[in-house]
Amino acid sequence: MEQLDPATVLSITIAVVFVAITGVSIYTAFGPPAKDLDDPFEDHED
Repeated sequence: MEQLDPATVLSITIAVVFVAITGVSIYTAFGPPAKDLDDPFEDHED
């Protein structure tokens, strides 16, 4: 079996980390944990 180039491994690792962080952010913003988030602008209405 061929070994992968280190640059390819690094690129794939960075891409996987980026997709994982994006997924967790979307889940936190729009998923069930979003019910616990407060809107600071609604808290200070005049």
